[in-house]
Amino acid sequence: MPQVTALLADPSVRRVALVRLRVGLGDLLCSLPAMRRLRAARPDLAVGLVTWPETAAVVERMGDAVDELLPFPGADDVPDRPPGREPDPATWAAFTAAAAERRFDLALQVYGDRPAANRVTAALGARLVGGFAPTGWTPPPGTEHLHLRYPVHLHEAERHTRLFEHLGLPPAGPPEMAFPSTPADEAEHAATLDRAGLVPGGYAVLHPGASSPTRMWPAERYAAVGDALAADGLAVVVTGGPGERAVGAAVVAAMRAPAVDLTGATSLGGLAALLRDAAVLVGNDTGSAHLAAAVGARSVTVFLPGDPVRWAHRGPRHRALVADVPCAPCPHLVCPIDFRCADSVRPWDVLAAARELVGVVG
Repeated sequence: MPQVTALLADPSVRRVALVRLRVGLGDLLCSLPAMRRLRAARPDLAVGLVTWPETAAVVERMGDAVDELLPFPGADDVPDRPPGREPDPATWAAFTAAAAERRFDLALQVYGDRPAANRVTAALGARLVGGFAPTGWTPPPGTEHLHLRYPVHLHEAERHTRLFEHLGLPPAGPPEMAFPSTPADEAEHAATLDRAGLVPGGYAVLHPGASSPTRMWPAERYAAVGDALAADGLAVVVTGGPGERAVGAAVVAAMRAPAVDLTGATSLGGLAALLRDAAVLVGNDTGSAHLAAAVGARSVTVFLPGDPVRWAHRGPRHRALVADVPCAPCPHLVCPIDFRCADSVRPWDVLAAARELVGVVG
């Protein structure tokens, strides 16, 4: 059995840095259950989150689980670097100096299975350094008990709660996803429903975009599902970020039934409320699926190269349709062969899962 430390229960640990070098909405939302548990167990802790400044809007939604965002400037071998943000040695020096000024008692690598994140964590100048131990990486002597071998067999949210339990938090039930809403979100949502002629529970959402081409189930397949849901009596809404307008328009154009295109037309909070009140979300393995889980929506998620063990939400409100090909899951952002995983997920199977969730028989 690995040695377990009660470090997170130690009252001498008062300032903690969490190194989560991710830009994805889903990545951060899946971290939040563990952070909320940490806050509940240790309300006295000052928690700094080391991550990209572009995630500030999501970090703000974490409420009092995070006290401060320490902007990460980028580093070699960290793949989640946004375009145009190449590491700058001068910026790196300022970043590490700012971290040292905070005099962290503990810095934890909560990024994942990459030793580069451990190097970033060690550079913060904390009194103690721990967190995930990537596959094949050996913790410095004497710190083995501060690390947890990266648990590749667990869901992303469970990985983080397991780490915190290893470091002293009491065990609890399954991680609980969350996304706090604001009055401004609700006002925007009400205006969106009124403008589009939608009623809660009377519409289905299609989210055909994703962060990489290999995660995007083809537009014509989304259109087929949308047409069938429209025939069932549901209004169909297409959503996505501002950079996904082309794929949203492609789905709308391929549908025979009318659809409401809200791609790029909602804020993050507005999208959360839209998903919450939908009959069902049908989307790719991307942030919208995690946002749906966080607000209690019903969701059908299409997994192509993505790993459902890591990312599929469980429970009676969620269904995962997984590519039936031997090369999935895979790490490719652009398929190097014939994108056969997309062909293996059939529209009628996705439709059947959506109908099951909304109680439609057909």
